[in-house]
Amino acid sequence: MNLRSQKRLASEIFGSGRGRVRIDPDRLEDVDIAITRDEVRRLAHEGAIQLVQKKGVSRGRSRAVRMQKKKGRRKGAGTRRGSSGARSPKKTLWIRKIRALRRRLIELRDKKELPPHAYRRLYLMAKGGAFRNVSHLEQYLETHSLRIR
Repeated sequence: MNLRSQKRLASEIFGSGRGRVRIDPDRLEDVDIAITRDEVRRLAHEGAIQLVQKKGVSRGRSRAVRMQKKKGRRKGAGTRRGSSGARSPKKTLWIRKIRALRRRLIELRDKKELPPHAYRRLYLMAKGGAFRNVSHLEQYLETHSLRIR
């Protein structure tokens, strides 16, 4: 039994290649009788002729890798491409740090915990890169007893 023309019609109806058309082995006689597009369309509707799903690339492995990266793994020297300055630009780090420091200084000044002259001096020190982070700034305030309580 030659079902080449039925397969061709079905592939045109589905809008896919002939290789993806699957004919049910139990309904071969029905498909053999079908010679018009309408008959093939009816058989497709009944399920005698089906379209095989396309094989895609599995996302499972990529999901697993993403989960590992979220946990902070897979970041060793063998994975890295580009210098540390390229991966997290120094300017971005500086902006993040200086904004945090200035925010904290403004907070202290507005709460009157820092006298204006101390605020100005610390502001300029922060600008000059004297503090690593906010906790370092706090530590400096404690050691030099600049905070008013």
